[in-house]
Amino acid sequence: MFFKKSIVYCLTFLCVNHAQAQYYLRGEIKDEKNKPLPHAKIFVHGERKIYYSESNTGSFGIDEKRLYDTLTISLDGFETLTIGVKTDIWQKIKLKSTDDAISKRQPKLISITKDQSREAFRALAAGDETYFQLVENDIIDAKTFPNTGFSMNVNKASYSNVRRFLKMGNQVPTDAIRTEELVNYFNLGYYTPGGDSLFSVQSQLTSCPWNDQNKLMFVNVSAKKIDLENVPPGNFVFLIDVSGSMDMPNRLPLLKAAFQLFVKNLRPIDTVSIVTYGGYVQIWLQPTSGQNQKKILESIETLEAYGDTPGESAIRMAYQLAKKTFIKGGNNRVILATDGDFNVGETSEKSLDEIISKQRLTGVYLTCLGVGMGNLKDSKLQTLAKNGNGNYAYLDDIQEAERVLVKELTQTFYAVADDAFMNVSFNSNLVKTYRLIGFDNKKEALVDNKNLLQGGEIGSGSNVLAIFEIVPTESLTKLCNSKSNIGIAEMDLRYSINSAHTNHALHYLANPNYLPFDSIGKALKLATAITMFSLKLKQSHYFPEKSWRSIKSLAHSSIDETNRLQKEFLNLIEKASKIYGNKKRKTD
Repeated sequence: MFFKKSIVYCLTFLCVNHAQAQYYLRGEIKDEKNKPLPHAKIFVHGERKIYYSESNTGSFGIDEKRLYDTLTISLDGFETLTIGVKTDIWQKIKLKSTDDAISKRQPKLISITKDQSREAFRALAAGDETYFQLVENDIIDAKTFPNTGFSMNVNKASYSNVRRFLKMGNQVPTDAIRTEELVNYFNLGYYTPGGDSLFSVQSQLTSCPWNDQNKLMFVNVSAKKIDLENVPPGNFVFLIDVSGSMDMPNRLPLLKAAFQLFVKNLRPIDTVSIVTYGGYVQIWLQPTSGQNQKKILESIETLEAYGDTPGESAIRMAYQLAKKTFIKGGNNRVILATDGDFNVGETSEKSLDEIISKQRLTGVYLTCLGVGMGNLKDSKLQTLAKNGNGNYAYLDDIQEAERVLVKELTQTFYAVADDAFMNVSFNSNLVKTYRLIGFDNKKEALVDNKNLLQGGEIGSGSNVLAIFEIVPTESLTKLCNSKSNIGIAEMDLRYSINSAHTNHALHYLANPNYLPFDSIGKALKLATAITMFSLKLKQSHYFPEKSWRSIKSLAHSSIDETNRLQKEFLNLIEKASKIYGNKKRKTD
């Protein structure tokens, strides 16, 4: 009897010991010629975390809780590799170099939490406009899946596009509404990073206006403003669509006026080239110094719209010209201006993804400026900007063009970091569930659970605000009334600089610094109002039937009366309330 009990005790001890075991996964990553590969991205599936191989040796060491796990290793210029590993064995990993490696990439995620089974991609069209179908982020159990992440995406195209629909008296296509782009359009709550820091990370916990039982956690990342006296020289290639579809007042004429505003701020050390495509592709203006503004302005003024849209060949030519005039240490950028309606050559999102993904390795950035209505290819422009290591703005009028190309020039065209993303690990003792609002993924990207998080470009002086709706535990509710330093979540901001493979990290601990909603700053209140506006427009099933009146009341109490864009937002709420009408609502 004693012997049987001893066996049972030993087996129980071994099982418990195994469940609590810690492993140290070590190994090296090399190419086919046995050369170490530094800065390879290592995604650990079990932990849902990202690591990198060492800068000199290509080796890595990762703390693991599992004896068996799965890794996905990726590096520009190499085929992505997914393998199963036993974590107590030294791993010798080889990546295959191939010219076709880029073309085999899968669509990347902009937020990631757990594996999900999703149906295949389709584009939603509004008239002839196309948008990626988005899947809203789920409510996640923090104990089961504590780790999540999101791209530091600073695109703002969705807000001006939504504004365009509402001003025309039309409902907005659901997939045209990207909540994080609406919120970050206003650059709310900017904090100047201290000392030599490139970023400032702040967080704030407050109550949730649409659900008294829940709380909101704001995560605010602010990028340092570059010294305007030391702005690096620019090598700008204007890639302008002059095809027949651009022959409308809100297309080519708007772009001509927009680029002329931009040119007036050029310096002698800047260089501008112009490539046009309409019927055929040509270099409209050879590389010209910013000192010769008159010549550049006259060249823009003489543009006329005609012909088909050979976008693919035009993109290739623009990059060739950018590489020819490449400025080491400068801002080398192609600025594509179009309605996105490519109809000659490669035209699909997938094909354009392949082309741009190869070009980004040259160190040339891509900014996309979208215009027009009725046939705007928003999905194509998103694909180009994201895979071109750049950003995307939609110009609905000359005021928006001035904001993007003049007032927020450094945010639009001068990146301080690339491939930036935030990893967040929630403390399940304080958080029951969480939901990242916005940063929604394309269905296409969710089909393959091997996909990795795609980082974003952050411009000088930019501010990225992310909002989580969380269900607190009783422990967090108690801590909200104390000054505890126990963290709600640990955060790691990852980024690279100037397209280099070297990865940098900034760690931040989010404390339960709770304030009642009425006590938080106006910037965060306005961000909340914009979030509510967006979720109601999307008819999100995660958002209750709050009235347009209550949203407008919150917005009105938090706007800066001297800010034209914020005042305009109030008018958009009013327009939306009339367009969408008054449904039968739950109690506010």
